[in-house]
Amino acid sequence: MFTRISVPTPFQVGRVNAYVAGRTVVDPGPDSEEAWSALVDGLDTAGLTPADIERVVVTHPHPDHFGLAGRLREAGARVVASAEAADIMAEFDDRLHHEQAFFTEFFERCGLSAETASTVTDLPEAFLPFAPNVRTDRRLGPGETVSVVEMTLEAVPVDGHAVGELVFEYEADGQRRALVGDNVLGHITPNPFLQPPPEDGGARPRVLPAYNESLRRLRDRDHDRYLPGHGEDITDPPGRITEILDAHNERTEQVRDLVDGPTVPATVMQGLFEDLPVTEQFSGLSEAVGHLDVLEARGEVRQRESGDVIVYEPA
Repeated sequence: MFTRISVPTPFQVGRVNAYVAGRTVVDPGPDSEEAWSALVDGLDTAGLTPADIERVVVTHPHPDHFGLAGRLREAGARVVASAEAADIMAEFDDRLHHEQAFFTEFFERCGLSAETASTVTDLPEAFLPFAPNVRTDRRLGPGETVSVVEMTLEAVPVDGHAVGELVFEYEADGQRRALVGDNVLGHITPNPFLQPPPEDGGARPRVLPAYNESLRRLRDRDHDRYLPGHGEDITDPPGRITEILDAHNERTEQVRDLVDGPTVPATVMQGLFEDLPVTEQFSGLSEAVGHLDVLEARGEVRQRESGDVIVYEPA
């Protein structure tokens, strides 16, 4: 059975859930002294010290989830994650700079001014101290398992919130349960963050359409309980996924109504969120572009270039 440890973060999302069972920790939290103190206190309550931890399992490579993996690895633990997550965590600073190079230009093409696009993409530099590079000792593929106490965790790849995100499903107390990271949350709708092309010159991943399909597949796995990365346990996983999909569909309809003629993504973002502070515009544009991707996949809008700007219009 997993015990939840609430770990503080410096991010707007608030505290993150680390989980411990036996000598395994899942998603230890960001690298800060405050977070480390909370994690150590939680381990102490479980009768453990950092040196007792043998394995750190990471659901996805975001700073609030993997940042402390390096400290636990230095204390003797092995880090386990997907191959894609492992590559990002090994050179998180390089990954951030790769994303910044892509999105600065992309956001200008979405209708932001050059100054705003640069500011939006420079802001994540503040995340780097909380996410030191860390080596992964075992790279998990789809369907591979990790044994924790008397439980067998099966790695299930999911799309939508982060590159290389895994859900870990297992049996406990006669229930099918899953550690779901940030892919499904009970109190907020997870952000379908934009992602750069996996290779220079490649196509940008259509994140939100992939996320919607991934959620449907996850719902069909018929879990009884989710242990999420933030907030309380989710006791009706299929119902919660349906709520998220319904919220996505409602927002997609809003975006369709906003595209009543040639429209740039920045205008869609403003229509959805009005005066969004610059600190939230990466999330805002991720939402706007994501729903435009859904509409484009449905054949309801089409995309074209107008000078150096991306324009959407009714199909």
